[in-house]
Amino acid sequence: MKPKMILMMGGQGVGKGTLARCLMANGGYEYVETGAILRALPPESKLAQTIARGDLVPDSDLFELLATRFKTDSDMILDGFPRTLGQAKWIVENYSDKFDIRVIYLNVPESVMISRIEKRVRECGNRADDVDAAIVRRRLDNFWRITMPAIEWLRTAPGIKFADIDVSEPEVDKNFVKILSVLN
Repeated sequence: MKPKMILMMGGQGVGKGTLARCLMANGGYEYVETGAILRALPPESKLAQTIARGDLVPDSDLFELLATRFKTDSDMILDGFPRTLGQAKWIVENYSDKFDIRVIYLNVPESVMISRIEKRVRECGNRADDVDAAIVRRRLDNFWRITMPAIEWLRTAPGIKFADIDVSEPEVDKNFVKILSVLN
């Protein structure tokens, strides 16, 4: 039996990180959070400057960065990857023979995304890409324009299990139960 690769997908602020941490607490998953990896880069690096503008990191740079972090002998959660159609195809072409790939699309209206980002700023305030409204708008526009085509492609990609889950509930536990129900 192949290990699971869970692709946590959705717009900014939908709760990918929160719900991924719930899954990790519930089972033995490796966790790869591309955003945290990229935010940990030196601020003067080309990739960090790309992120600071609210732009997406080029696919080739991400492939190189992530390939070394994938352990093909254990279940894993990818948070924030793939974000482009090219990345989605790369994952399927390179890893569907090694993993049981499951997409969990965390679906909420944009208004919920914005209110959750605003809440994150009020409660933590430590993410520079959340503070500037113009950068948040660019990130959301990139999600609709660039990431949604990848999500739609994965919805019908052969051999991929896809779950579209409404996680609009304010209570994390209620949203988490929905995720558990599709993983069994």
